[in-house]
Amino acid sequence: MTTSIEATQTALRIGPYPVDPPVVLAPMAGITNVAFRTLCREFGSATSIYVCEMITARAVVERNEKTLHMMAFGPDESPRSMQLYGVDPKTLGEAVRIVVGEGWADHIDLNLGCPVPKVTRLGGGAALPYKRQLFRDIMKAMVSAAEPAGVPVTVKFRIGIDDEHHTYLDTGRIAAEEGAKAVALHARTAAQRYSGEADWTAIARLKEAVTGIPVLGNGDIFSADDAVRMMAETGCDGVVVGRGCLGRPWLFAELEAALRGEPLPAPPNLGKVGEILYRHASLLVDHDGEEKGMRDLRKHMAWYLMGFPVGGDLRRSFATVGSLAQLQDLIGRLDPTAPFPKDAEGPRGRQGSPGKVALPHGWLDDPEDPTVPCAADVMHSGG
Repeated sequence: MTTSIEATQTALRIGPYPVDPPVVLAPMAGITNVAFRTLCREFGSATSIYVCEMITARAVVERNEKTLHMMAFGPDESPRSMQLYGVDPKTLGEAVRIVVGEGWADHIDLNLGCPVPKVTRLGGGAALPYKRQLFRDIMKAMVSAAEPAGVPVTVKFRIGIDDEHHTYLDTGRIAAEEGAKAVALHARTAAQRYSGEADWTAIARLKEAVTGIPVLGNGDIFSADDAVRMMAETGCDGVVVGRGCLGRPWLFAELEAALRGEPLPAPPNLGKVGEILYRHASLLVDHDGEEKGMRDLRKHMAWYLMGFPVGGDLRRSFATVGSLAQLQDLIGRLDPTAPFPKDAEGPRGRQGSPGKVALPHGWLDDPEDPTVPCAADVMHSGG
């Protein structure tokens, strides 16, 4: 099993970029900013790929100041990977032209995975692949804008809208035909959102259907062993890791070791987690200033402290921390010898429950209708 994984690993390239080991940090809105990506890269391989949080194409075209700040990359990041969201071929094509022309990114991914109702209700995110011709038009526009500069375009999508409307095989084929350099499948439907289990057999079927470009798998990778199993069971060319690394950026060190057939590093005790937490805070403050940086850090606290013996009062103090000095004091009150808890290795992050997917009126009537959905250029999280 190890040999086949290593052979796959050395072969994975996305455009001109070798991905070694074949691991991608999934774009997550409000999470994968330059601070978190830097932290993950410090544990993982510099030649894996770490994708920026999702950027709305219209905001790029309008050169929105907040969006430009979100698009920041570290001085050593290579390739600089950016995920774009949009529904209009013209807007996405223009956004890619701007990104490429300004030299802002080296790799562009298209978000077709967001299952959030306010996005799918307007035909965006995970709803969009159902419209095959519209998706094809989007791919043509993005690839034609990116190709002259040698910038690879990739696509991340879901199995489909729900169990009655699977789209992933068509999405993968169209992406490959129109010049995508890789595809990634989150092996859930939009109706599942983040609930239940990912269906890894769909990744295997996509790998069989799409043979000319790499196929990456995403969904329920919460440990290094999960990544090894996914590659062995599905034959996929690499793994995309999202919620599994929340509050656990050292997962990238474990993934690197496992995919290279090396012993896994020991998980950190609570003292080491405190050091990592402070490093994360410092990176956020460098990027956003102390007030915004510390506010942003609060969402990570429950993930970092998950399963550790930390009292309720102290947890509440971490969840409302307002300065680096206060954080340092709180970390000093932790038991540094507490070992990493076994029950912290499982699922983390949002799970929620499945539900009916909100769609525009008549959306399912004609999958070949290329009409651009009205007013769907909204900003929301990736999927």
